[in-house]
Amino acid sequence: MIRGALSIASRRTGSSSITSPRLRPSACIRRPASSTSFSAATAASVSTSFAEPEDLRVRPNNCHGSMTKIVATIGPTSEQLPVLQELVHAGMTVMRLNFSHATVEEVELRTGNLKACKGRHGGAAELPCYGDNASPEDGPDNNVRATLLDTRGPEIRTGKLANDDSGHETVTFEAGATVTLHTDDQWAEDGSTNADLYINYANLHRSVVPGMKVLLDDGAIILTVADVDIDNGTVTCTVDNTGELRSRAGVNLPGAETDLPAMSDKDRVDIRYGMTKDVDFVAASFIQNADGVREIRDYMTKCAEELGWDDGMPLPLVISKIESTTGVKNFDEILEESDGMLLWSTGCGYACCMSCAGASVSI
Repeated sequence: MIRGALSIASRRTGSSSITSPRLRPSACIRRPASSTSFSAATAASVSTSFAEPEDLRVRPNNCHGSMTKIVATIGPTSEQLPVLQELVHAGMTVMRLNFSHATVEEVELRTGNLKACKGRHGGAAELPCYGDNASPEDGPDNNVRATLLDTRGPEIRTGKLANDDSGHETVTFEAGATVTLHTDDQWAEDGSTNADLYINYANLHRSVVPGMKVLLDDGAIILTVADVDIDNGTVTCTVDNTGELRSRAGVNLPGAETDLPAMSDKDRVDIRYGMTKDVDFVAASFIQNADGVREIRDYMTKCAEELGWDDGMPLPLVISKIESTTGVKNFDEILEESDGMLLWSTGCGYACCMSCAGASVSI
């Protein structure tokens, strides 16, 4: 298993910015001759102009690697070899595979194309920066990027809309209207409307109280809880703003304490499959506490045994994604158990702003 040199902030190692001991830098990172600076990559399109490989070399005493690592999300527009090769040339350090949407066929294509890419950032074969670790396989023509499996996580979602056979229909929610949220499976079968909306979280009525907000589709529609019927398991809300809602939209509950599991059934299947593809990182979505991180690591240990991994084979590193106020509250304990942290803007941003308005959270 070849590990990329990715700097990770983790208290497990006692350093705020280090290269994890589980990682072996596969090659010295060459700095481009230009002054171009990279801070993010979405992989939608890349247009760069760098000097040729012979102009990118650095002296051995400067072979400390790049301080900034670029994680690029690879999708349908960037999965083909020519485009992926451009991303590697531009300095992509880690390929992110979004398992909320990616199919097995897409993952196979992307990982295969990444392995076929020729690197312009390796130099161990020419510059012995890492002593005995340097080998011809680590040279510029065979420099390997790391891969990150991003799980879907145990998301809360609305149900399918009534009569939405195409999957593209929407319903309009008018400001000031009343909508009842249901968790009974019968409503999932009947389909949702702008008056009765199915939510796939059975304990919704035990997690919210009047006055709390319910965010639909990343806050596109905001509801205010007006009443909670514990006996019937329903939640009545008032619509704060007018907007359109699609089927199976994401739901966020700012400030609510939920009992969601650390992994969904799909996550378990995806993580095990990812381990057969030798992924380097697992970005665990919707982590709420340290127990969730331990559960994921224990599951990967079990998968490694079932897959016949050697005892010395390192597990994928766990990157905990903080996407709720509960995750922020338990940040320190999550950090203690994680190999890295990722503050996810859409989920955590809306949740923290809605539940902690006026407060300052420093991470």
